[in-house]
Amino acid sequence: MTSVRQRPLRLLCLHGYRQDGRAFREKTGALRKLLKKQVELVYMSAPHRVIQVCSAGEGGESGPPANGASEDQDPRGWWFSDPQAQSFSAQQPCVDSLGLDESVAAVRGAVRELGPFDGILGFSQGAALVAMVCSLQAQHPEAPLGFRFAVLVAGFRSACEAHRGFYGAPLSIPSLHVFGLEDRVIPDTMSRELLPAFQDPQVMTHPGGHFVPAASAHRQTYKDFLSRFQ
Repeated sequence: MTSVRQRPLRLLCLHGYRQDGRAFREKTGALRKLLKKQVELVYMSAPHRVIQVCSAGEGGESGPPANGASEDQDPRGWWFSDPQAQSFSAQQPCVDSLGLDESVAAVRGAVRELGPFDGILGFSQGAALVAMVCSLQAQHPEAPLGFRFAVLVAGFRSACEAHRGFYGAPLSIPSLHVFGLEDRVIPDTMSRELLPAFQDPQVMTHPGGHFVPAASAHRQTYKDFLSRFQ
């Protein structure tokens, strides 16, 4: 009897601040290799170009390009915490932001053009946006995005007052939260502050810094979480 091969789960991937879809794809090569039989990762770029390169951005992510970042990469952001300077820091309290509506529209567009997707994965500022997108999906079931689960790596809760509405009742969507205990860009305390926004969040920590972990030691946690949706 011929066994039916399961199709890979399709995940829409949202990069961090000052990255783009191509750069994020390069940086997550190890993750794709680790889960190649289980998932298909589809990458998109944020709609906003980051013009000014300063010494501190996403809590420090605006520093020198990380290893593997190409010189001609197109740095992008999902929103700016300082609308006037068009810059971003995850630890910068603000009343309002710039660009979030366009980024949500871009995600909806990616779902229409590249979907459907089973889940959504985000890194750093992209993970913060994933939490907001999941909130919008719960608040507006009449316009479903179709995400059945979320993976948030180095996520955090937005410090912008205008975004408080995203953090109401805990979200029922299954979620895996991944963060490094030595992350100096998004400290693990910030990632832990996002956990109450989800019901029964699953957590995987690693001893490293600001990156998407993909060592063999992490394979089983990823696989066990993803297998729930196959």
